[in-house]
Amino acid sequence: MPENPARAGHATSDLWSDVERSGYYPELMADSLRASIGSDEVLAHVVHQETTIDDDMGIRRHVTVLVATPTRLVVCHTDEHPAGEGHPYPHATTTTEVVPMSRITSVALTTTVANPAQYGPGSTCREVTLVIGWGAIGHIDLEPASCGDENCEADHGYTGTMSADDLSLRVSEDGDGPAVVAQVLHFAAVLNEVACQTRP
Repeated sequence: MPENPARAGHATSDLWSDVERSGYYPELMADSLRASIGSDEVLAHVVHQETTIDDDMGIRRHVTVLVATPTRLVVCHTDEHPAGEGHPYPHATTTTEVVPMSRITSVALTTTVANPAQYGPGSTCREVTLVIGWGAIGHIDLEPASCGDENCEADHGYTGTMSADDLSLRVSEDGDGPAVVAQVLHFAAVLNEVACQTRP
């Protein structure tokens, strides 16, 4: 986490550089991000691009930007849409959500490494999945309960687990590059630290 203005300024300039480098409506995203970040320092960020193929809309691009500041998590997602019914021209939509750091309840990180027997300090991860929860969305997994008797035909109801699943982001070395994987790992560490410090 930055401890002086010089480092904070560097983190902020890195954010705008990455947004610009994405080449995906950078001014549109930058305006939304500036309004959501306000005067806060940027501690860490992630810029993640994804391309999907839709049968109706063809190739579509999406960009998700995550920003961690001392007081808030900013989530910005931008989609592009072709001309269609109700919109005679191509258009883009940008959605931003600002979550107070004190509201974040969980930061879950799943890493995948190759050749785990050879893993050592400083080894890289092949894939990273970051899941952040702040209570807006709950995910419930249910399955039939059983008593352990294979011949039992009684109804034992259901058992399940509930978890926070407000935002899930998966990146890989093959698809996104090692720099993005490292960026997500750093972001998760910063977010976890700040969220724990601000949680009541």
